Amino acid sequence: MTEREYAHEAAREPAVEHNGTDRTDGAPHVSTGSTIETGDGNATIPELVIISGMSGAGRSTAAKCLEDLGWFVVDNLPPALIPTMVELGARSQGNVARIAVVVDVRGRRFFDNLRESLASLEAKHVTRRIVFLESSDDALVRRFESVRRPHPLQGDGRIVDGIAAERDLLRELRGDADLVIDTSSLNVHELRAKMDAQFAGDEEPELRATVMSFGFKYGLPVDADLVVDCRFLPNPHWVPELRPFTGLNEEVSAYVFDQPGAKEFLNQYTELLQLIAAGYRREGKRYVTIAVGCTGGKHRSVAMSEKLAARLAAEGVETVLVHRDMGRE
Repeated sequence: MTEREYAHEAAREPAVEHNGTDRTDGAPHVSTGSTIETGDGNATIPELVIISGMSGAGRSTAAKCLEDLGWFVVDNLPPALIPTMVELGARSQGNVARIAVVVDVRGRRFFDNLRESLASLEAKHVTRRIVFLESSDDALVRRFESVRRPHPLQGDGRIVDGIAAERDLLRELRGDADLVIDTSSLNVHELRAKMDAQFAGDEEPELRATVMSFGFKYGLPVDADLVVDCRFLPNPHWVPELRPFTGLNEEVSAYVFDQPGAKEFLNQYTELLQLIAAGYRREGKRYVTIAVGCTGGKHRSVAMSEKLAARLAAEGVETVLVHRDMGRE
């Protein structure tokens, strides 16, 4: 997605949209055995995803992706109406099996009701997931400036003032998110690919992990849940014959793991992740991003990420491997 496309999405007028078309090209994923009391008796409740995040970060693109996958999508629904929407879906006799709701600051006068609505859903044993779209301040400013439109919350101030106000408003919701996607450097196809990877399958895996190598000199990944620092290992950058290569090279990888503590770190951190993964499953967390860093994100972090991702995959964790800064130099 271009900066202009993101900005047009952020600045468009409030609207309520939905996809009411039933799909027959795949069985929808429904929470097994979950029911809700309605006036007509007990009915199977639909799967619920709440999409939120920063204006200009790609909420509408994420919603359109779910719409294409057969979800019933409601844009800018007042949070107080979310339980009612779920109840109506339960009464549809399976015709509305998956609901996605976009919640953003355009409905900020209703935003305080979101916490109450989430508590109501939890009391009714409704399984819900929160997807939060994030982006850096620099990227958001560029997107708004490219179409010369104000930020929804900037008022008489600057765009950065609106972004700061929105970030503060959404801080608690971001902390509760099950999945955080940083779109700062993503185009529309990459964002859709991330959404497809999480929601296109007929069955949800127990846990999905993204292992991301990165360079500390380029900043921490915004969407990282866990951060690993590989800078305790000698840097292949200072070995002339290894400097041009990356951690994908066998000689570089062998050099990294021949260093004291490298194999032990990999083994023990893998064991720690097994413990953490078990806790995530118990708490219902289905997505985790593990950021593995070194100075430039070219040698040590790439080699360690490759091994760590392979270990997780061997443990049955569905794993996506991303090398954020490799080739950036």
